Amino acid sequence: MRFVTNTTRRPHREVFERLLQLGFDVEVSELFTPAIAARRILADLGAKSIAPFFPEASFVDFSAFELVGGSSRRAPDITPDTVVLGDLGDEWSPRYLNEAFRYVMDGAGLVALQKGRFWQSADGLRLDAGPFVAAVEYATGQQAVVCGKPAAPFFEAIIKSLRLPVDAAPPVMVGDDLWNDIGGAQRAGLRGWLVRTGKFREGVLAASEVHPDRVIGSVVEIIDTLD
Repeated sequence: MRFVTNTTRRPHREVFERLLQLGFDVEVSELFTPAIAARRILADLGAKSIAPFFPEASFVDFSAFELVGGSSRRAPDITPDTVVLGDLGDEWSPRYLNEAFRYVMDGAGLVALQKGRFWQSADGLRLDAGPFVAAVEYATGQQAVVCGKPAAPFFEAIIKSLRLPVDAAPPVMVGDDLWNDIGGAQRAGLRGWLVRTGKFREGVLAASEVHPDRVIGSVVEIIDTLD
């Protein structure tokens, strides 16, 4: 089994420990997060210093790089190699957006940990990282390298790790996000099952151009519906 999360609000290790607390029999190697993909991408880009725009709790996932500017609050001596945008929640501000914009305009690369539109919090729906990534892309004319969902390489890396037989049925991605979970999975060759929990909204499904392969009421239905 593979556990896939698009969160950039919690470090990789914390997500893993939370799964153990919930009773899942999971190994660290079975967990895929945007941070894992981002580290590989940043290394491939030759990045040395990055400007992080994600929570401080996730800095540990990027210990191989010098963190300057952004939410690190360390004033950089020179323009960072790369701007890395994640989800800052209530910390997002015009100041942060303008800082990221200036770094990219001065030559920094642009990487997005993920590009979700919105997510479900305890007090209701909230904007995810996607709208802020889009703002920097629009202002700079640069397209971000997206590390997590809905980027096809993220799903393709997961499929490759499963080492499935060539005649195996396409794996199933189960999620509550039409664009990131379902649309992203389908474009990468997986089946997408939409679950009617979390951020699910009936009106969004009805108006969307994304068509799930199946819609289920809860993840507990998965065992009974697998074919």
